[in-house]
Amino acid sequence: MAEQNKEGSPNFSRKQKQFLKALSGVAGNVTAACKSANVSRQTYYNWLKDDDFATAVDEVNEANLDYAESKLQALIRQENPTAIIFYLKTKGKKRGYVERIENEVDLTAFEKLLMDDEDDDEDDE
Repeated sequence: MAEQNKEGSPNFSRKQKQFLKALSGVAGNVTAACKSANVSRQTYYNWLKDDDFATAVDEVNEANLDYAESKLQALIRQENPTAIIFYLKTKGKKRGYVERIENEVDLTAFEKLLMDDEDDDEDDE
């Protein structure tokens, strides 16, 4: 775990702080954040082993998700049909707003014959 300052907040290195700021600015794109902070992906994955750093990354990702959701809500308020459909398919599943694939299976005569043959074999035993 990262050491903490007097206020109990984690003490991240300058590079970690730079990375977290970059991550926020690139909507959670790890590759772009690594490039911006001039750190390797392996360094990022090593940092993720620290619970405090992993929590900070989660907070950035949650903030990005909140932003995207606010944009979706804005489109819904503008009566954008695509946004409305997307929202209902993802958040309205319990109310029946789902796409279902219905498969109708019809056995061919050959498949029926095979099934009948298997039944005959069981009767012989």
